[in-house]
Amino acid sequence: MEMETKDCDIRRFNVRNVLEMLRDKRIVFVGDSMSRTQWESLICLLMTGVEDKKSVYEVNGNRITKRIRFLGVRFASFNFTIEFFRSVFLVQHGWMPRHAPKRVRSTLKLDKLDDISNEWINADVLIFNTGQWWVPGKLFETGCYFQVGNSVKLGISIPAAYKTALSTWASWVENTIDANRTLVFFRTFEPSHWSEKSRRFCNVTQNPLSETEGRDQSIFSETIFEVVKNMTVPIAILQVTSMSAFRRDAHVGEWSDKPLVPDCSHWCLPGLPDIWNEIFFRTAC
Repeated sequence: MEMETKDCDIRRFNVRNVLEMLRDKRIVFVGDSMSRTQWESLICLLMTGVEDKKSVYEVNGNRITKRIRFLGVRFASFNFTIEFFRSVFLVQHGWMPRHAPKRVRSTLKLDKLDDISNEWINADVLIFNTGQWWVPGKLFETGCYFQVGNSVKLGISIPAAYKTALSTWASWVENTIDANRTLVFFRTFEPSHWSEKSRRFCNVTQNPLSETEGRDQSIFSETIFEVVKNMTVPIAILQVTSMSAFRRDAHVGEWSDKPLVPDCSHWCLPGLPDIWNEIFFRTAC
């Protein structure tokens, strides 16, 4: 497949060359289920260049599930691993603090990175994302509010909290990651294509849209650019928001293991995440 955009020409990478480039490396994805989908996509793409399929395996023998916090696939013939850490907010999600209002059942500690963040260190490549869970249905409507220090901040909006969390992530990267060793990427927000905000109606089209219908704009993507711009270490941003906005046709829809629960958030494989990975390798090279 070949895809051309206004300013660039993206062609499918040479799988054997990429496998050799990754030899002896550790690639780590950190984020939500969209990150896991990109992780799965990359594994599938690279498997096409591996002769001995049995030399590729999950390091703990685990199956891919929604809730598991760590998955790692080793390509033994090339001595590299591709890992996924589930961290949907990047910052810590904790229980209700003492003396919190009754409506508060849990909090996001905006000034503390996820407690598994030590596992991300010493990677050769880090690819982060977060965004899909920063909505009222995953936060306020479940009793989850924001916390800074020991104080619950009921008045903080979701966009403001997102920026604070990303600033915490940025400080962690600057103080923890060896920029001489590790390439750090952050992927922008991936728009969904529900027919209404309630997420009850999902109409997957046969072809891409001719217009973005405003989905090419995202406060989360804008915040990523703003935070990264002020960082002292180099961060590569994988801009996928605009191109993904056209792809109403690329969602799972009713073709999942639960066809009665349509899905206009997640993406089919093979599909759009394969292009994200091709952009990633073009940037990394």
